[in-house]
Amino acid sequence: MAQPLVKKDDDRDDEEYSPFLGIEKGAVLQEARVFNDPQLDARRCSQVITKLLYLLNQGETFTKIEATEVFFAVTKLFQSRDIGLRRMVYLMIKELSPSADEVIIVTSSLMKDMNSKTDMYRANAIRVLCRITDGTLLTQIERYLKQAIVDKNPVVASAALVSGIHLLQTNPEIVKRWSNEVQEAVQSRAALVQFHALALLHQIRQNDRLAVSKLVTSLTRGSVRSPLAQCLLIRYTSQVIRESASNTQTGDRPFYDFLEGCLRHKAEMVIFEAARAITELNGVTTRELTPAITVLQLFLSSSKPVLRFAAVRTLNKVAMTHPMAVTNCNIDMESLISDQNRSIATLAITTLLKTGNESSVDRLMKQITNFMSDIADEFKIVVVEAIRSLCLKFPLKYRSLMNFLSNILREEGGFEYKKAIVDSIVILIRDIPDAKEGGLLHLCEFIEDCEFTYLSTQILHFLGIEGPKTSDPSKYIRYIYNRVHLENATVRATAVSTLAKFGAMVDSLKPRIFVLLRRCLYDSDDEVRDRATLYLNTIGGEGEVVETDKDVKEFLFGSLDVPLVNLETSLKTYVPSEEPFDIHSVPKEVKTQPLAEKKAPGKKPAGLGAPPSGPATTVDAYEGLLSSVPEFSNFGRLFKSSAPVELTEAETEYAVNVVKHIFDRHVVFQYNCTNTIPEQLLENVIVIVDASDAEEFSEVTSKPLRSLPYDSPGQTFVAFEKPEGVPAVGKFSNMLRFIVREVDPSTGEPEDDGVEDEYQLEDLEVVSADYMLKVGVSNFRNAWESMDPDDEKVDEYGLGPRENLTEAVNAVITLLGMQPCEGTEVVPSNSRSHTCLLSGEYIGNVKVLVRLQFGIDSQKEVAMKLAVRSDDVAVSEAIHDIVASG
Repeated sequence: MAQPLVKKDDDRDDEEYSPFLGIEKGAVLQEARVFNDPQLDARRCSQVITKLLYLLNQGETFTKIEATEVFFAVTKLFQSRDIGLRRMVYLMIKELSPSADEVIIVTSSLMKDMNSKTDMYRANAIRVLCRITDGTLLTQIERYLKQAIVDKNPVVASAALVSGIHLLQTNPEIVKRWSNEVQEAVQSRAALVQFHALALLHQIRQNDRLAVSKLVTSLTRGSVRSPLAQCLLIRYTSQVIRESASNTQTGDRPFYDFLEGCLRHKAEMVIFEAARAITELNGVTTRELTPAITVLQLFLSSSKPVLRFAAVRTLNKVAMTHPMAVTNCNIDMESLISDQNRSIATLAITTLLKTGNESSVDRLMKQITNFMSDIADEFKIVVVEAIRSLCLKFPLKYRSLMNFLSNILREEGGFEYKKAIVDSIVILIRDIPDAKEGGLLHLCEFIEDCEFTYLSTQILHFLGIEGPKTSDPSKYIRYIYNRVHLENATVRATAVSTLAKFGAMVDSLKPRIFVLLRRCLYDSDDEVRDRATLYLNTIGGEGEVVETDKDVKEFLFGSLDVPLVNLETSLKTYVPSEEPFDIHSVPKEVKTQPLAEKKAPGKKPAGLGAPPSGPATTVDAYEGLLSSVPEFSNFGRLFKSSAPVELTEAETEYAVNVVKHIFDRHVVFQYNCTNTIPEQLLENVIVIVDASDAEEFSEVTSKPLRSLPYDSPGQTFVAFEKPEGVPAVGKFSNMLRFIVREVDPSTGEPEDDGVEDEYQLEDLEVVSADYMLKVGVSNFRNAWESMDPDDEKVDEYGLGPRENLTEAVNAVITLLGMQPCEGTEVVPSNSRSHTCLLSGEYIGNVKVLVRLQFGIDSQKEVAMKLAVRSDDVAVSEAIHDIVASG
């Protein structure tokens, strides 16, 4: 039973009271017996239905029996003529969603209501019927629904149209027959009817681009009166402009004129929708933007918060691509910094930071300082990122911006907020050389009182890389060594590593570093002690130099060129063995995808009790599989295995994919075959490969598959020889040849006689990317600087027209087959330029690093600057040849 409302005490004003407090399902189901009373109490019945609806909407589940009993009890309430109770009955039937055999109980009552003289009954009955009926009953009531769509009462018409929108998902063929009635409803003078009719008509035609274009063309001539429908029409118009093949001014000018005309509409929602649509047009010019920016500027001074928010958010997006177009609104946005709504104030600040000029930076900083204390961390992060972009835009202003970042770094805040500030300072230090020393000191001061272990370790790591390169490295030692005394074990261990880096890079500091490291030998944590011992022995702190200076720097600053997962697997294998561990034996390829054979759709995998007939999911397993074939035993060490390449379409008789195994002088094709026909057994399965389009390859051996039963994957191999160490490329044609023996379904035994048959497969290509291993580096900048600049090769290329920079970046990454570093494969939206960093290992175990710089102009022509560094200048030239020929 619901608790009665009680008077709230003054000290409990902020508590919320619910009239449904303490409701239990069992008690409500008992109360539902009131539906069976001979004399129905409409008010009491409505209260019980309200409680049942509350329980259902709170996620309470009814058993099949409970739901059925409640449903049949509710159907008895149709005998009441109380309008309020009838509305509750409609809601209850919709929520219970009765099964097909129960629906028939209420169908007659609902159909009677659908033809009632009471409009409220008609509208609700239509909604309920369309919710609970199937296609069979729908054809019986279709005539009534068509009539309802053009009904004079807007409530009834809207109910029928909305029902049509829902039915389109389940019975599209029926709803599409209503086009004439819906078209008539689009001309209705009722705002909601026109809105719902336009939405339904568009959904009916959405898969026909020409029909949508005709719809938009006819309606943009001024027949839409409803503001809601006008907003929909603006969206559909934008869609047509985006999808039109030629996005030229002449082709789209009528539609643009319509959008511009909507800026003078009397409804604010239509004005805003049109302004936003114009700002989001592809290739929009400053002249086309001007009228939209003007109306958005007027909204900035509106008394309605929602309009101010909508305008400033839209301008914020425009500022990313057309900052100069938004500068006229700067004065209005400055007044919004003090807006009571913090979301509006934050958007105003970040927009100003994107559009401001160098002279306004100091004034903005003063305003932001007062503003920061009033907003939540999530808004502060947005502001910090905007300040970072501003500093990179105006590097001469780094002092004031860096001071601002250091001040807010010392204030209270959560982890994500502090991380955003630290990341910003690190980026400024890397990109603005003059900011390095001041920025490092700000970070040193921060770790003196940093509560986040992750940030402390990251800053210490960064100090170890950048600190030794400054004019006075000794001033950072005190901050670093303080961490050894005052922090937890994780930070202490990182501090020891950082000290060692200073000792390795700065000879004048070595004696002092040795003293500090020896003190760390007595630390309570074994990790700290082990690191101190290792570094003392490595850099000669114990009186003997065991490594060369180059080896020490490579050890401390070089990147680990094997994936950690691979290293862990190799170490687990090493622990029980007696052999010494060799890091060169660790596979360097990044394992991103299991190497599974293709199965026919709907087929079950091989039996769980049977041994796996396909290769394991690791590169090591491939190497073991190939070494077990005597013909391949003298090929040497496997350099790389590709991901499977499909050679057949889905749902074909035979499923075949191929894995390319690259050796120094050989390439082996492993064809993974699956027989998907239960009535056949394949024998002597072999792939006949035509290498006439691959002149540098010559076939040396092949290994057929003796038997291929139904749904049991097997492998057949073909090996080719190629010039040693040369990344030869070519195209190969493939024909699957085998003997077919029919299988008796009753006994499972194959027939004695077989028939030779062939099956054409897709062509296969060996490309340049097959000779490149995806090997990541933990710190690209350090790895890049550690390579000899004399081996660097730089050139520029035109990549032609592209839809966007993302397409160009992905194309080059795919062409080279290298590992993207530091997330640079992701291009920010609307970006006009981008830098992508790649790393890998070329055949012959040559380490390669690539820096790609992309730019795109207004005609969508993409230019690329390619810089390559490697251990072999010939490999650097080979990478350029691949791009030039690709």
